[in-house]
Amino acid sequence: MAKVRQDAWSHEDDLLLAETVLRHIRQGSTQLNAFEEVGDKLNRTSAACGFRWNAEVRQNYEQAVDIAKRQRKENKRKQLLAQKKKISQTQLYQPTVSVGDAKNTSSLTEQAVNSTQLLDLDHVINFLIELKHKNIQSHQQHTNYQKLETEHRELLNENEQLKKQVKSLEKQVETIQEDYQAFLQIMDRARKMVVFEDDDDTKMPTFVMDKNGNLEQVAR
Repeated sequence: MAKVRQDAWSHEDDLLLAETVLRHIRQGSTQLNAFEEVGDKLNRTSAACGFRWNAEVRQNYEQAVDIAKRQRKENKRKQLLAQKKKISQTQLYQPTVSVGDAKNTSSLTEQAVNSTQLLDLDHVINFLIELKHKNIQSHQQHTNYQKLETEHRELLNENEQLKKQVKSLEKQVETIQEDYQAFLQIMDRARKMVVFEDDDDTKMPTFVMDKNGNLEQVAR
């Protein structure tokens, strides 16, 4: 099946790319082989995998890459030492052993040592990857917490503003009520004054002039 270009890389794709490259490094293989292996699994070109590794993924695994390189050098050194030691022991205790048998024995020993070393390194790499994931999750949780804390502060500020507005409205209502009561009192006094004046007008005597020019009060 023809490989097609895909622009979207998921977190799982990046993780597979990182684990494969690190494994090839510590096993003494090339990154190109790692890119081709990942490309076959993800149906991408090796060039796309290489670009993704160098542009985005590698910077997150610099420490793991350094450890893998050191482990590769250490593996080579230990392989040479183990091979020399095995040959010396074979020559010392089994002088009649042929060169071919010695090479086979050394190869078996070398494979056993490599398996143990690779197992230990796998644990280290997996630990670093897991630690990185935990750090990412912790950072996300911290970011979410800060966001919630900011929203909480904003809600508190908004609540305080609403409380101030309520108090201001209560004062306005109280003032309106006081003004209304004062208005009612003024209207009541005015009404009483009008009634009093009407009563005074009613009680005022009425006079008429008789034939002799004298004023006489007219009874009501």
